[in-house]
Order: sequence, then C-alpha cells, then structure tokens
Amino acid sequence: MSTDPRNTFSNRLYSLDALRGFDMFWIMGAEYIIHALHQVNQNSVWATLSNQMIHPDWNGFTFYDLIFPLFLFIAGLASPYSVIKELESGRSKNQIVFKIIKRTIILVLLGLVVNQGIHVMPVSEVRFGSVLGRIGVAYMFANLIFIYSKREWMNYLWFTGLLIGYYLLLKFTSAPGFPTGDLTQEGNFASYIDRLIMPGKLYLGNHDPEGLASSIPAISTGILGILVGSYIKNNASSDTHKCLKLAIIGIVFILISLIWNIDFPINKNLWSSSFVMLTGGLSILLFSLFYYIIDVKGYRKWAYFFKIIGVNSILIYISDIFIDWQYATQGLFGWVGELTGNHFNVVVMSILYLGVKWGFLNILYKKKIFFKV
Repeated sequence: MSTDPRNTFSNRLYSLDALRGFDMFWIMGAEYIIHALHQVNQNSVWATLSNQMIHPDWNGFTFYDLIFPLFLFIAGLASPYSVIKELESGRSKNQIVFKIIKRTIILVLLGLVVNQGIHVMPVSEVRFGSVLGRIGVAYMFANLIFIYSKREWMNYLWFTGLLIGYYLLLKFTSAPGFPTGDLTQEGNFASYIDRLIMPGKLYLGNHDPEGLASSIPAISTGILGILVGSYIKNNASSDTHKCLKLAIIGIVFILISLIWNIDFPINKNLWSSSFVMLTGGLSILLFSLFYYIIDVKGYRKWAYFFKIIGVNSILIYISDIFIDWQYATQGLFGWVGELTGNHFNVVVMSILYLGVKWGFLNILYKKKIFFKV
C-alpha cells in the first residue's frame, strides 16, 4: 500500500494513468451499462455494441478482448522510466530483478484469490491460470529481457522472435490425434501442453485462456510497451512528431495482424501472434491519442475521471472478492431504481453501480491511498 505516488512515471505522464483507468473502466461496470441499454433498446446498434462487450468463443476479436493486453502494454510502458530511475538511485540489476520477481509472486497469489477466493481445497480443484498471474509472468520476463539486453535492438529481436517462434510452434505441431497445425480448442499444441503440465483445473476443461504456453507471446505484449516507453523517453523528436510516428506504427501493426489472421487467426484464447499485433497496434494508437491530448496539448480535466480508476486499478479489480458492490449499490440507491420504474431500472442501477465504485476510488485518491503491488 502506497500513500503518495507523485514521483512515479505515471504521474509525470498523466495520460498513462488515464489510459489505464479507461481500460479498467469497462470491466469495473461500464460493460453492464452497455448490456442494460441493449436490454431496453432492442435494436441492431445496441446489439452490436453489446456484442463488443463479450469475448468470442474462439477465433475473432471484440473490443472486450483489448482490455487485458492493453493493461499489460501499459505495465511495460512504464518500465524504461522506473528501471532507469532505480539504477540511477544506486540499485543493482539483481536488486531490481528481485523486486520484479517479488511483484510477480504477489500477482500470481492475488490471481489465485480472484479465481477461488480464500478457501482450502484440493489442488485438483484449484485454477492456477489467472489474469493477474499472466500479467505478473509476462511483465517479469519482459523486464528481464529489457534489463539484461546489452543493446536496444535485442529487445526488438526478442519481440519478433517470440511471436514468430510461437507461430511456428503451433503451425508445425498439434495435440496427439489431430492434424499438424490444428488450431482448434481441442487440437492446438498450446492447450495440449497446458493439459500435460499445468496443475489443478483448466478454465474450459481442455483449455485455459491464461495457460502457460500462451504466456509466451504475452511476453511480447509487455516488450512492446517497453519499446514504446523507451521511444517516448529517449527520442529527441518533438512530442507531436512522436505521436504521429506512433500512430503510423500502430496502423502498420493492425494491417500486419489482418494479413497474418489469414493463416494464424486472431485469437485471445491462444494469444496468437496476430492477436498480439492487432492489440499492440490498437494499444499504440490509444496511447498516442491519450498522450497527445493530455500531456502534449495539456487537456487534463476531462481525464480526471479515468485517472481516479487508473491509480488504483489492481485494487478495484480484486475488490469484488471482498466487497459486495451490488449490495452496496442497492442499499444506497435502491430507492432511485424504484422511482425510475421497471423499464429503465436496469440502466439506472448499472450506472449507479459504476458510480459507487468510482466514488470509493475517488475517496481513496483524495486521501492519497494507493494500492500498489
């Protein structure tokens, strides 16, 4: 728990906290508002928007798929600043690595709590794969590569090599009994490896979207964030030129992903290489937009709403385990829903549900209480 993050990179780049908050905004309650609006407005527009708040069963992409990789991208983006700052303060590389490993262990443990709560149960019933666990593992390896790479071009090599290596691994192997290159849920090699070596249970029985094998390309997502952070920190060009160049790179990434999708489908469950390129391109575009508007042009007031969420993102993510937000919302504002009437009740209560969470985070922000792993 931290009491004042004023000296951190995310505070110097207001846009980074705002973008992280924008990312978390959707899974802390905004998606419920979209679904509720579709429920009361049965038309094609709201149906399309509602479908964007649901993960595809297997291949394909929706906006909801961007939330996870965007968070990992943002985590990597801060590394060039935080690591260099610690090196300049006199810490050795080994001390920094120890701190990163400790953070990873905490995230893995928090992931287990999010999955199961705090219970004693047989190992066979525990799901070890988790969102926080993947963030921790991918963040750790991405930073190890960054810290121990003697030349910056080696980071680019790792980014590319992991994506191509993962592509070749899945295209020239398969689960036993399936044709080479099978990318179905049952037949792909990554899921087969997870079934062999992962303890406990997999989320989908024969596959876990946060499995070990598919964490390999997730490292590239973290590295991409580090590369963008290094570019913003070290490039001598004007901020406007940086934003323009990043936007072009983001578009190129998206085009590459669409071409790669023909042979290696965009798939969040497998964290396919084309998925990394697509979400990487979108993440770069979003960051360049937020950075330009907030930090370059100085328009910050509108972003305060998102920053409140961004500075306590891990806390609000795990809060559902300890706080019954539905109960709190109903207790405080159930009367508002009753006055609204049956038709729009679900929309109003969804908005208030999000508002209660944001109000809680705003109080913590005002009191300078920040949960940091």
